[in-house]
Amino acid sequence: MNEPHWIQWARALQAISQTGLHFTEGLYDKERYRQIGKIAAEILAHHTNLSEEKILELNASEFGYATPKIDVRGVVFMDSKILLVREVADHDRWTIPGGWADVNDTPSQAVVREVYEESGFETQVAKLLAVYDRAKQGHIPPFPFHVYKLFFLCEITGGFAHAQGETSEVAFFGEFEIPELSIARVKEEQIRRFFHHVRNPDLPTDFD
Repeated sequence: MNEPHWIQWARALQAISQTGLHFTEGLYDKERYRQIGKIAAEILAHHTNLSEEKILELNASEFGYATPKIDVRGVVFMDSKILLVREVADHDRWTIPGGWADVNDTPSQAVVREVYEESGFETQVAKLLAVYDRAKQGHIPPFPFHVYKLFFLCEITGGFAHAQGETSEVAFFGEFEIPELSIARVKEEQIRRFFHHVRNPDLPTDFD
């Protein structure tokens, strides 16, 4: 599944605007780059339920050379079942625990923290299973920023199942028991691929 062209165009324009504003010193060039950013916001506002003002506010929080955002997810198995959590923000649909990587966290630190915060389990990272481009994977709805999704195989070292904050339930599911998913965060074919990885631990990391 491919993203619609409009989101790709808007994302590219926003990146040009952000990068241009970071490097240019000319007042007239700065104004041109701001106008490019405004056009990107208008495109996004036209096709989504976000206002142009809200999009410009989000864009204003980004600075420097425009690069993809990083989403980390912890793939945890117990007794041949995968750990999923109910995501409150997406109508209690299920997902692999995870979220945005925080500044000053390594990728493994970020995913261990996210798994603990969303499920209550303490873990350690065993392997990087996949690096996916969110847009190429067909996640919906489209996202205004370019996102890389990192899925790490994690092993439980302690803790207990405990939903808190952004999650309302924690449970393990078999390969053919997958519940309704938050496909903005994870897709069923990705989960099935991770079962395949566990059965075949010598598989290399997936990418794209």
